[in-house]
Amino acid sequence: VAAVRQEIGYEIPLAVDHFGHLGLESCIRLGKALDRFSLAWYEDMIPWQFTDQYLRLSQAVDTPICTGEDTYLKEGFMELLRQRAVAVIHPDLASSGGTLETKKIGDLAQEHGIAMALHMAMSPVAALASVHCAAATENFLALENHAVDDLERWSSLVEGLPVPLIQDGHIQVPEAPGLGFSGLNEEVMRQFADPEAP
Repeated sequence: VAAVRQEIGYEIPLAVDHFGHLGLESCIRLGKALDRFSLAWYEDMIPWQFTDQYLRLSQAVDTPICTGEDTYLKEGFMELLRQRAVAVIHPDLASSGGTLETKKIGDLAQEHGIAMALHMAMSPVAALASVHCAAATENFLALENHAVDDLERWSSLVEGLPVPLIQDGHIQVPEAPGLGFSGLNEEVMRQFADPEAP
């Protein structure tokens, strides 16, 4: 964390995730050690359903706490939000209940003064659904993306939009009907389905 922070400076937000299976006390100890790096958030340090542990963790560290990519429907977020056990919720509309349900989750979070980032580690189709949900949600903070290694090929899975889809860290909200793309690129889809194919 120190090496990454030194490389990118303090103008670029940096968050941490994938802590593994740690107990609450270890999470608190680790969180306190990392607080000095002014991170955007600690993500999924403990399973999302342990609201009481999230509340204790958020009170013990200075860095915002984030969870939610495995949480289903707005009811799953209710206790975390009601008790203000996290500073950021992180639903994934592919597993949280779809675009409309995720919009409802974001609105519920806003009622509790909590920001919403969106988890997204899938195709441009899911990314565009997330972009539309984000554009309709007032407390939207950031959209996660995992396609940075081959952004142009990933972007080419859909047709009718700029390649790369992400430019200067942003995705433009399409104005075309539906999710905004004109079709799927079957040739590129086959390449993703079987990377060994010619």
